[in-house]
Amino acid sequence: MCTLVLLRRPGHAWPLLLAANRDEMRDRPWTAPGRHWPDRPEVIAGRDDLAGGSWLGWNDHGVVAAMLNRHGTLGPQEGKRSRGELVLEALDHADARDAAEVFADLNPEAYRPFNLVVADTHEAFWVRHAGTGPVAVEALAEGLSMLTAADVNDTGDPRIAAHLPRFRAAAVPDPEAPEGWAGWTAVQTMGPPPDAAMAGAGMCFAYDSGFGTICATQIALPAPALDPRPPVIRFAAGPPDMTPFVPM
Repeated sequence: MCTLVLLRRPGHAWPLLLAANRDEMRDRPWTAPGRHWPDRPEVIAGRDDLAGGSWLGWNDHGVVAAMLNRHGTLGPQEGKRSRGELVLEALDHADARDAAEVFADLNPEAYRPFNLVVADTHEAFWVRHAGTGPVAVEALAEGLSMLTAADVNDTGDPRIAAHLPRFRAAAVPDPEAPEGWAGWTAVQTMGPPPDAAMAGAGMCFAYDSGFGTICATQIALPAPALDPRPPVIRFAAGPPDMTPFVPM
């Protein structure tokens, strides 16, 4: 169960802010974000070294894409394609709407269930493959959205129930300030609560099974009118409660 938080602020100098924690088996090999695909030189993304796709990335056009598994669908399945390839396909596009429209025609039988977010500074979309029926594409509203292995802002998910109010209450990141991400980072690095009834609510965790939070990302995209100011990208190349975020 990965976690993604996205804040949309059209008209702001930084209209898109995003934070994501990646949860995966710790022995699954991966490489930190970079330009790893020669046939996609405009794409910067983390690479899943096992399947060749990605869990999160962005491109030189200002599009961000992130993949999250749905509940009970961790890992590959025989006869199904890798969901990580969809992140790269999304980043082949110059804007989020074009990418989302392509996924509306995706064959759901080809992939295990997923949540995919595709966003730019103008729009953001949630592409949902719930396991039955066609793939659904929904626009994400302005303001704060949180997504895990369930639906957007679904407080039936213990992680969203525990931390969505905390993100809403935290100081909004200021990408240009030295400690501008402190409010979100404090929430993004919270461990599991002591209450056993809230199992699965930690933003960062490590299970004895080998499954846990393995890295994290923070992204701020500037308003296009302010180009050529670059995006702000911060990456923690390990569990973010133990590994600092480093500017990329």
